[in-house]
Amino acid sequence: MKETDNIHNYTDKEWEDLSSLLSGEDNENKDLLGRFTAEDRLNTIKYWKELGEMNSEKEIDVDKAWENLYSRLSGDGLMPGTKVVHRSFIQSIYFRVAATILLLLGVGTMFVVLNEKDMLSRKVTVSTLDNQKNLQVSLPDGSNVILNRNTRLTYKRDFGKHDRNVTLKGEAFFDITPDTASPFTIDAGNARIKVVGTSFNVITSNADSAVEVFVKTGKVMVSDSEGTRDIVLDPGYIGTMSSQSSEKHLNEDQNYMAWNSGILIYDGQPLEVVIKDLRRVYDMNVVADDPEILKNTWTTNGPLDNQPEETIIRLICLSFNLSYSKDGSVYHLSKK
Repeated sequence: MKETDNIHNYTDKEWEDLSSLLSGEDNENKDLLGRFTAEDRLNTIKYWKELGEMNSEKEIDVDKAWENLYSRLSGDGLMPGTKVVHRSFIQSIYFRVAATILLLLGVGTMFVVLNEKDMLSRKVTVSTLDNQKNLQVSLPDGSNVILNRNTRLTYKRDFGKHDRNVTLKGEAFFDITPDTASPFTIDAGNARIKVVGTSFNVITSNADSAVEVFVKTGKVMVSDSEGTRDIVLDPGYIGTMSSQSSEKHLNEDQNYMAWNSGILIYDGQPLEVVIKDLRRVYDMNVVADDPEILKNTWTTNGPLDNQPEETIIRLICLSFNLSYSKDGSVYHLSKK
C-alpha cells in the first residue's frame, strides 16, 4: 500500500528536518516539506497542528508510544525490513517530534489496512437505554428517526450511496425523505418494511416478536422475512407481521404515539389500559393490589402533558378514592 510505503520514503535525517520544520524552527530544506505535503494522504500536518493546539494536563510519553506502535507494526509485518531505531537517537528532541509524526502515520496506516481487510465495522449503531427516549437520529439522506427506550438502530457508513437500508430493534418513529429511485427499507426482525417517503412508527419488541407498524403519512409496505406475505398500510392503519400471521386494522388508540409526545388523553378507558400506557410512555411500574381497581374507567380534564409521575398517580387516586404507596420504583394502588 502506498501509505505504508511512504513511511520508508524518508531517511532518519529527513525525518529530523521535517520535525524541525513542523516545529517552526529554522531549516533551509523547504523542498522536503513540499514533497512531504504532496505525499501526505493521511493529513498528518493537519493533525500535527491540532496536536500542538491541544491543552493536556498529562504529558504524552512519545518514546513509549512510538516504541509500542513500532513493535505492533513490525509484528504485523507492516514495516518490513525497517532498521532498528537506536535509543540514543530517540532521545534527541528532533526525533521525539519525528516519532510523533510516525505515530500519526502509523495509526492512519493501521486503519487503512484494517478497513481493507474488513476487520473494522463499516456500520453505525445508535442505541438507547431504559432511561432514554426521544433520541433523534439524522440520517445522511435527511431522514429523521426518533428512538424510544431500549432501541437500537444500525445503518451502513455509506448509507444513501447505494441504498437506504437500516436495521431496527425496539421502537422508533421514522420521518423519511422521499426518493423514488432509492426506497427506504427496514430490517425489523420478523418483517421487512419498505417506503419511498412517509412517516410511521415501528415496534419490534412485542412479546411474541411480531413487528408492528403504524402509518402517520404516506403508504408503507410490510413483508414477512421470507418475502411471501405483504401488507400495504394507509395512514391511520396498524399492521402486524409475525412468522405465522399478518393483519391490519385502523388505529383507535389516541395515545398510540404518546411515548414520543408525552401527552396522554383519556375519555373512558379502563385503568388497566391507563397503567399499560404509563409503563410504555413514562416507564412507570404501577400495580393494583385489588384487581377490581383495574375495571374503573378514567376520563381526564384535558391532556396529561408530560406530567411528573407523582402528579399522575395522585390524579388517579383522587378520581377513584384510592391511596398509593411506593416500594422502590413500584407504585401500589389500593382502596381506602
